[in-house]
Amino acid sequence: MSDAATHADEVTVITDDAIHGFEVNVPQEDLDDLRRRIAATRWPGRETVEDRTQGVQLATMEALARHWATDYDWRTVEARLQALPQFTTQIDGVDIHFIHVRSQHEGALPVIVTHGWPGSIIEQLKIIGPLTDPTAYGATAEDAFDVVIPSLPGHGYSGTPTATGWDPIRIARAWIILMERLGYTRYVAQGGDWGNAVTEQMALLTPPGLLGIHTNMAATIPDDIQRALDAGDPAPGDLADDERYAWDQLVDFYQHGLSYAQEMGNRPQTLYALGDSPVGLAAWMLDHDARSLSLIARVFDGGSEGLTRDDILDNATLYWLTNTAVSSARLYWESKLAFFAPKGVTLPTGVSAFPDEIYAAPRRWAEQAYPNLIHYNRLPKGGHFAAWEQPELFSDEVRATFRSLR
Repeated sequence: MSDAATHADEVTVITDDAIHGFEVNVPQEDLDDLRRRIAATRWPGRETVEDRTQGVQLATMEALARHWATDYDWRTVEARLQALPQFTTQIDGVDIHFIHVRSQHEGALPVIVTHGWPGSIIEQLKIIGPLTDPTAYGATAEDAFDVVIPSLPGHGYSGTPTATGWDPIRIARAWIILMERLGYTRYVAQGGDWGNAVTEQMALLTPPGLLGIHTNMAATIPDDIQRALDAGDPAPGDLADDERYAWDQLVDFYQHGLSYAQEMGNRPQTLYALGDSPVGLAAWMLDHDARSLSLIARVFDGGSEGLTRDDILDNATLYWLTNTAVSSARLYWESKLAFFAPKGVTLPTGVSAFPDEIYAAPRRWAEQAYPNLIHYNRLPKGGHFAAWEQPELFSDEVRATFRSLR
């Protein structure tokens, strides 16, 4: 029985199927208040170690706050958002916000792309052009997509559920309704992090129009590997090189990187501080995983790779302005899925293994988890926020996965 099977008999209530235009326009007083709060931050003392083993370092957050309070301009990303077609529609009593960009190329394949936490629609802005207008980015017109990017419930500009039950399975059912409401009878789906959980659940629900899925954060850990990890056992002796690499990543994550998810999964409402302090919110978001933190810290130390200072603050500011720190955290509480365990997806699936993801899914694990694996590739660089960090590589992976399904 699939993880979606227990929800198969539920009926989604659609109260209003109209689609409404949406525009981002933040009042100036909200931006002024944000700067005042940043300037009023009460800083802790410096960490007592020279590395990040105690968390996000004071120097990183001070540099972030200086840029946020003085040089950062939300209006720049707001203009980018205003230039995109955005909409809301009510599904199961919740207003769902989404970007919807149609390609000008004939025969474009619709794709619904789902972000995770601490991501948002900001994560996917850089892939809209390459996917909808491939000829402008060195690809062919035959690789064109219509792109749909929704905001998860409780995230960004989507509504916040006022009752329980909005887990990845329910969101997957809402996404299926959304694609039907947009008139798509053939489409594909993509996701990483919670986006992968939602996308896999869409595949398990097997809607008639869904042709296949792509993931940049695959759920592939075999049962015996998971048992060994849970027990704190040493690595099995028969692991291939890519499997040992994934094992080491997972050991490090379970020992040092899982605390944020445990807190949000057990006590999301306790995180009032994230809604009261922008610097506190940013620090919580930066500490998602060690490799992402390292990449982000570099840009505030004067380096560059994939993300800019403004990229980081675009996302943090969106969370702040929409006051969705706590409401987004509730998804961890809602979900009862084993995050990294195979779910029995049989639809055509593409897996892109980025080396600095929480774990880079090995080929053998991917083949076992997805018996209809139509694409697998290990990338030379990139991490948890692949579409945001490495949009060209990411777009190439999406094209390669779905080329055979057109």
